[in-house]
Amino acid sequence: QVQLVESGGRSVQAGGSLKVSCAASGGTFSRYAIAWLRQDPGKEREFVAAIRWCVLYTYYADSVKGRITISRDNAKNTVYLQMNSLKSEDAAFYYCAAKLKWDGTSGEYDYWGQGTQVTVSS
Repeated sequence: QVQLVESGGRSVQAGGSLKVSCAASGGTFSRYAIAWLRQDPGKEREFVAAIRWCVLYTYYADSVKGRITISRDNAKNTVYLQMNSLKSEDAAFYYCAAKLKWDGTSGEYDYWGQGTQVTVSS
């Protein structure tokens, strides 16, 4: 059983930067692919970025490429999402999710965190 806890969400001005974290416990963290997904109330959940056990494999939604970077520190059991040039459409609850078997960015994830809220003010 893997537990995921997100942190770092807060209110940021448009154009600003923010780094959110996902801390994992309870499993062999390095074996899991970790993704960030986001959901704004009233909208569908949206994939943002993912990183596999090997940091060479990262994936991004087209809407965030060039502005958002996912990274992981397996020694700290933590995955980070660095967000730059934030836009109003980036405002959402950000969730991290983990899966052991990589089958692409879509599909089911085995474990989910509770989310951290990011708001973007103009």
